[in-house]
Amino acid sequence: MNALRFAAQQLFAALCIALVVIAAAHAAEPLPCWNNGPNKQAIFKFVAEVTDKRSPNYVAPAERVATFDNDGTLWSEQPLYFQFPFMIEQVKAAAPEHPEWKDNPVFKALIAHDDAALAELGHKPLIELLVQANSGMTTEAYDKTIRDWLATTRHPQTKRLYTEMVYKPMQELLSYLRANGFKTFIVSGGSVEFMRPWSEAAYGIPPEQVIGTLSDVKFDMQDGHPVLIRESKIDFVDDGPGKPAGIYRAIGRRPVAAFGNSDGDLEMLQYTMAGSGKRLTVLVHHDDAEREFAYDRESKVGKLDKALDEARTKQWVVISMKNDWKCIYPDQTKK
Repeated sequence: MNALRFAAQQLFAALCIALVVIAAAHAAEPLPCWNNGPNKQAIFKFVAEVTDKRSPNYVAPAERVATFDNDGTLWSEQPLYFQFPFMIEQVKAAAPEHPEWKDNPVFKALIAHDDAALAELGHKPLIELLVQANSGMTTEAYDKTIRDWLATTRHPQTKRLYTEMVYKPMQELLSYLRANGFKTFIVSGGSVEFMRPWSEAAYGIPPEQVIGTLSDVKFDMQDGHPVLIRESKIDFVDDGPGKPAGIYRAIGRRPVAAFGNSDGDLEMLQYTMAGSGKRLTVLVHHDDAEREFAYDRESKVGKLDKALDEARTKQWVVISMKNDWKCIYPDQTKK
């Protein structure tokens, strides 16, 4: 009887240990918001190959650079790039001081609330107005303006704060790559000043690893304190072919992995793939109208046409938001 009791106790203990191990393994599983499938496995396979010292595709930690577009890749971008409502608000507030804007087509579209025209115009013309509107502000004051706006302003359709519309699966991917020795960078057509105040809290990407469109600043002394003052012109546009140039200027290393969602990311992906050794290029395809937005070739915002064709021809990874992701935003129930 004692022997049977002992055996039963041993079996029960072994079962408990097994359950704990299984639960721990499940809890520690990378990318839990991703459905298991060829795209998730392609990411795992790439990371395994470039981090295994025995692999012919091994990449030293110092060279493990991964670059990410922001709009449409790390957070949503419809119906307008999220920086646009902020810029519109700032430009309208400064309009009385700039009567010369009345004949500017960008300003006319802004006043008319013509979102289609603004989307067609893209980042640069509106940023040009914005830098005029905020010319003379210190960088610290401008940073606070952005933080205050993001803390209170909600998306017109989802009613979420804009910073609540980051993609949970991409947050997981960023963490997974960093856990495997990668250094993660944002490379975006958006204004670098707009992204830096919140990128670390949202993505774990510190401000010094954010590359974007830059406006000029100058050094000045105010009341005996050194400050940087925003000027009224753009220094660098980090979109399309500007992205590889921005990577070269700010990082000095070619990425081994790059992630985007639109034709504006094509040159960054091409530049990444042109390097030697194992490479990973990924496009996020917006095909989930129920949980987010569905758009690609005909969209004025985040148009995905040429890049999608090249991805399919060259067998890049194309993520289906509908099929590959269990959830979109952090507050959504995983399905």
